[in-house]
Amino acid sequence: MNITRLLAITTLAISSFAMAGSNLYCADHPKAEWIPGSDAHAKIVAMGYKVKEFKESGNCYEIEGWDKTGQRVEVIFDPKTLAVVRSKLDN
Repeated sequence: MNITRLLAITTLAISSFAMAGSNLYCADHPKAEWIPGSDAHAKIVAMGYKVKEFKESGNCYEIEGWDKTGQRVEVIFDPKTLAVVRSKLDN
């Protein structure tokens, strides 16, 4: 296998992994079981988050914003339960 082909395969693998994104964190619930987006957004705000961006990301809901202490965060929520499945502080 030549280096060009190896690089092409590696790049494809990495981009496929990156596109899977939050699908790695959330269960694959049927959409009918998801909390509707507007309700989820309101409940996340009620949890104490200040939401800059709310989006559906794969099998998850994801926000960028601030937590109760004012720390900038990215948080991934299960769309059926709104359990936090991943949280990352932004610096």
